[in-house]
Amino acid sequence: MNKEVALFCGNANVALAKAIAKYLKIPLSDALVSRFSDGEVRVKIKENVRGKDVFVVQPTCTPVNDNLMELLVMMDALKRASAKRITAVIPYFGYARQDRKDQPRVPISAKLVANLLVVSGASRVLTVDLHAGQIQGFFDIPLDNLYAINIFIDTLRKMIRPKKTVVVSPDVGGIKMARGYAKRLGTSLAIIDKRRNSPESTEVMHILGEVKGKDAVLVDDIIATGGSLVEAATALKKEGARNIYAAITHGVLSANAIERISHSAISQLLITNSIPLAREKKISKIKVLNMAPLLAEAIKRIHFERSISILFDYAD
Repeated sequence: MNKEVALFCGNANVALAKAIAKYLKIPLSDALVSRFSDGEVRVKIKENVRGKDVFVVQPTCTPVNDNLMELLVMMDALKRASAKRITAVIPYFGYARQDRKDQPRVPISAKLVANLLVVSGASRVLTVDLHAGQIQGFFDIPLDNLYAINIFIDTLRKMIRPKKTVVVSPDVGGIKMARGYAKRLGTSLAIIDKRRNSPESTEVMHILGEVKGKDAVLVDDIIATGGSLVEAATALKKEGARNIYAAITHGVLSANAIERISHSAISQLLITNSIPLAREKKISKIKVLNMAPLLAEAIKRIHFERSISILFDYAD
């Protein structure tokens, strides 16, 4: 990397930003990101960014609105400081589950967030395992949606025996992701047919595929309250699955998710550090994998105008 690159971060995940900077062998740029006495976001860029290629690392995780506002205000400050290009690096893209109007009189919040990012100064967006791929179409600027599959594969290979393992999609919408994992791991594939009773609860109806006597690996992009995942693990256990593992990119882990996972049939939950894991949420069943190398490589390729297609290939 060279002096024409600047890497900034808000307060959402400083540890990940520092890990990316270390991988790129560049310093984390200096900025003040705090609050005024009334709670308004206060930002001051403390170094010259005129003509530079700037990357801002900020997942929009809990507290979602505060972190989103930090990102918007930072990019506005960088734009007004004459940065040449601003890339919003959003490891976890909040509001992505509100991607369509599935009921009367509800918003499409993902589209609103896309508009806000563009207006605030983003030249492009870099994210990982976007909950709904069609959100890319909400942007009139380039959006690179990386896949976390490569982060999980090496760890999973050490945990499973391919012929005795089945990769499981927790719903029909996750088939492509599950198929990619199954092909890379050399395992069979199963799908859980479920009915959603509410935004936070589901009911398993059928399991399509053979799971009896096999270890099962559930793969998904987000775990929030953990209800769907725990319900799926229980259903797999009832059908005769042996050890049950889960590889979930974004560990939101809201409400009583930790308690649910602790008492569930899940042997090991793998998540990434796209969202920082609070100390009180660290339990033996949860293992956090580092996505800094993936994001750093993408940043390097974007800066040098190289292809990054190899970084988001499910190989299916």
